[in-house]
Amino acid sequence: MIDNPEIELAIPSYFPELNSSFNLNKPTKFGVELGEKFFNDKRFSVNNSISCSSCHQQKNAFADNEKQAIGVYNRIGLRNTPPIQNLAFLKFYNWDGSKLRLENQPLVPIITHEEMNSSIVEIIAKIENDSEYKSLLKKVFGDEKLTAERIYKSIAQYEYSLISAKSKYDKVKISQASFTTNEQKGLQIFQKKCSSCHNGELFTDESFRNIGFPINLDSNEAGRARVTGEMKDYMSFRVPSLRNVEYTAPYGSFGQFPNLKAVLDYLDNGVIDSDNLDPILKNNGNRIPLTEQEKNRLLDYMKTISDPTFVGK
Repeated sequence: MIDNPEIELAIPSYFPELNSSFNLNKPTKFGVELGEKFFNDKRFSVNNSISCSSCHQQKNAFADNEKQAIGVYNRIGLRNTPPIQNLAFLKFYNWDGSKLRLENQPLVPIITHEEMNSSIVEIIAKIENDSEYKSLLKKVFGDEKLTAERIYKSIAQYEYSLISAKSKYDKVKISQASFTTNEQKGLQIFQKKCSSCHNGELFTDESFRNIGFPINLDSNEAGRARVTGEMKDYMSFRVPSLRNVEYTAPYGSFGQFPNLKAVLDYLDNGVIDSDNLDPILKNNGNRIPLTEQEKNRLLDYMKTISDPTFVGK
């Protein structure tokens, strides 16, 4: 049997617990290598034109700079491409939390008309005789058989390995750096006005909230209500992590905002009212009031959560 050891991930002691799915599918040396190869294979799309990495680009924290994902034949997807980082700690995946295990997520872009527009059966037929895949499959699973489950597990292992924890914020956390005066003041503003949602070491509480952003009028969009079928969840979306937020413009579930300043301006000016608007906004005149100085200091602080090594800078 070929040795295929689990890989050691550089996870800080102050990070949250790993999720239960990770513990059933821990990243291994060749499992991650196989998953990365799948992740970058354009044959996963119907016309061999895009791979997972076409939208999930490392330089953008594995997001892209498009308002909405662009799939085969330049079809425009429903939502903005989310970054891929620290997925081993999450309990929900996708903007609406439709997937609870990372191993179940890859099928979504594979079969979606606006994304890869393919099928797992079609993909297996294309790549099952690839000699590199056969070699890696034997190293990971003990034989060369390519199955849907093995594809999903390997992609998940690769994605689990994408840990981002080397930002200035992290260095301050372990007393290897110090915030500037403006960054420290930005932290204080953040704690007062942002951290009720963007909290913890992942900078998200993983809740689903309607915060009154401009609405995507596509008839397929309903936010979390697409999953639950309940109007109380209409146009509510998973609170995104703010790690590496500097690299992931544009912002919002369908790229409503070109930059972070535009997000802060919108929250300051007042959001769209609705019956299920988050109480934090509802009880505060539908806004988060911010002075220009506070916005600039918040931006300074949020840049400390950027991890240049993670994005290859």
